Amino acid sequence: MTTPTSISPGQLPATIRGFLAAHAARDTETALRAFAPTAMVVDQGQTFRGTDEILVFLREAGAEFSYTTELIGAQRVDDARWVSSNRLEGDFPGGVAELAYRFTLDGDLIAELVIAP
Repeated sequence: MTTPTSISPGQLPATIRGFLAAHAARDTETALRAFAPTAMVVDQGQTFRGTDEILVFLREAGAEFSYTTELIGAQRVDDARWVSSNRLEGDFPGGVAELAYRFTLDGDLIAELVIAP
């Protein structure tokens, strides 16, 4: 197993940085362009496969709440796998959450994203 290496958030691949910025701004069309056609997203135990389902995820996940997202850390696992640590603060239950976004890239596109505490 590869041990992740801490990096500065600016060292994340451009695809991931672009997705995170678009997702935080709730720019679903830009965020969607970061994904491969057969990509998969897992969030809160629910799996979204392919761009049609990922678009639903991007539009609906957390839409009932107001919150801010701050990128607080990053790790490189290997050439294809990266982790961003994000702090969300808002009017959702608990008010604060720190989530790891675990990315797997296929070339310059996101093949998999798993979001978990």
